Amino acid sequence: MNDPTEAIRRQRLTEINAEPGSREALEAAHGQVWNTDELRDEFEVVGFMAPFVVVYRNSDHQKGSLEFQHSPRFYFNFSPHTR
Repeated sequence: MNDPTEAIRRQRLTEINAEPGSREALEAAHGQVWNTDELRDEFEVVGFMAPFVVVYRNSDHQKGSLEFQHSPRFYFNFSPHTR
């Protein structure tokens, strides 16, 4: 199966996990950051392809994407999807 996003995702995955950021560093660079429990509280996860996860925000059902780093596992950089 040919995935046209694979090269881009692999590059971003390498960048994110080369030097995993602390929560504070990620907040300074990307704004709000969520750990796994916080993610479950605020979003419904509908799919993922590392380093991205597709979600619906519970407060307004806005569909969007987040990036995540592996360890420590933090989700960040919420980007709403537009139609």
